[in-house]
Amino acid sequence: MNNLIKLLDGQARLVDDPWTLVREAQEPLPAGQLILPMALWRERGGVDGLLLQPDDEVEELVPYLAGLSLIAIDFPSFRDGRGYSQAYLLRTRLGWRGELRAVGDVLRDQLSHMRQCGFDAFAVREDKSAEDALKGLAGVSVLYGRSVIEPRPLFRRR
Repeated sequence: MNNLIKLLDGQARLVDDPWTLVREAQEPLPAGQLILPMALWRERGGVDGLLLQPDDEVEELVPYLAGLSLIAIDFPSFRDGRGYSQAYLLRTRLGWRGELRAVGDVLRDQLSHMRQCGFDAFAVREDKSAEDALKGLAGVSVLYGRSVIEPRPLFRRR
């Protein structure tokens, strides 16, 4: 993932990515830090980063959250919003604080909303400019509803 944006100390920055995303089982697996789909992640004992697919249940991760340093949530299409719900549940109900990364069909227009759901890293599609996508994090200046960043709705903030 060459187009990685991370929120570091409240600032969005382009960073080099030490992780390798593996979407399907392969022999041999690449060396280094890996992000693996749930079945392969479990098979290897949960020592790697985890790739959550839209159909994966977040609640199944409760026993493993303390040992996870990175969860990547897959957006197979920009039209598929299930990843937003998964991120929100991880951050609010389950209280997970590790790196939460959006991967897949991640576009500039989505970054501000993804941030509101709890994402702090974004692997922008490789055919898009990560520098341009940084502007997408400025996004919306006022949110009406609740979010991970601001849990009070607008009417409670006045």
